[in-house]
Amino acid sequence: MGPDRLQMQRLEYKYLIAESQAVRVREFVRSHLEPDEYGANQPNGAYAIHSLYLDSDDLKTYWDTINANRNRFKLRLRYYHDDPDSPVFFEIKRRLADAILKQRGGVRRVAVPGLLAGQLPEPEHLLSTQPKQFVALQRFSQIMLSLQAGPKAHVTYFREAWISTQDNSVRVTMDRNVRVAPEFTSRLLTRMGPSVRPFGEQVILELKFTGRFPNWFRHLVEAFNLRRGAAAKYAEGVVTLGEDVFYRDARQRLNGLHPVAGSDESGMDIPPANRLNKPVWQG
Repeated sequence: MGPDRLQMQRLEYKYLIAESQAVRVREFVRSHLEPDEYGANQPNGAYAIHSLYLDSDDLKTYWDTINANRNRFKLRLRYYHDDPDSPVFFEIKRRLADAILKQRGGVRRVAVPGLLAGQLPEPEHLLSTQPKQFVALQRFSQIMLSLQAGPKAHVTYFREAWISTQDNSVRVTMDRNVRVAPEFTSRLLTRMGPSVRPFGEQVILELKFTGRFPNWFRHLVEAFNLRRGAAAKYAEGVVTLGEDVFYRDARQRLNGLHPVAGSDESGMDIPPANRLNKPVWQG
């Protein structure tokens, strides 16, 4: 793994754009930033990101997004491969008014089942000895247990990321082919069963910054007549799949039944993959 470029506190503006526009945006951004190290040698400069989102059985974090609560959070496990030796990052993403704050702790994959059961990892399971990472894992566990949260959805997409050559204060990403599927286990697979594409062919452009809005960001927005919008991947996925898919799983578990999510035998009625909905509040 390369250096951790996670921005602990930032502002982020989101825009939904067409692929034809994304190509022109790339050329604009290229004069200010460079591709990040993960995408530099990949086809089209993009790499796959996978996230397992956790939520309560009453979908608290989903409804907080739908209701546009100004102070809200998400719990997710982020991973990039299903290799047993690949790392997994436990992340808390908070929105406080317009600010985004993230806490993240990385562990070896073997530690995942224990963490999801409420156990803290052993020292040999940690990817870093930095105290902030262990604190993030502690906090994740506290929130997860208080919500009685469990796995709900697998979200994947291809990310093209551009970073500053000087510091981590500015970052631009473009996410394509966002797919969401129900996932009620901690298998952390990269393959996906029946899924939906809540944004269709649209590209999610994010302008991320830690200080003031850079002047060249302003020029970018004006040059392409961009309109800030919403792009909450997990929430849009739940909307597109239908909330009852998730409530049904909770009812089945209460009755001692628990189908394997994403399989053809799960009994889930998943709508067509290209169904589009009005975007919910961004997050």
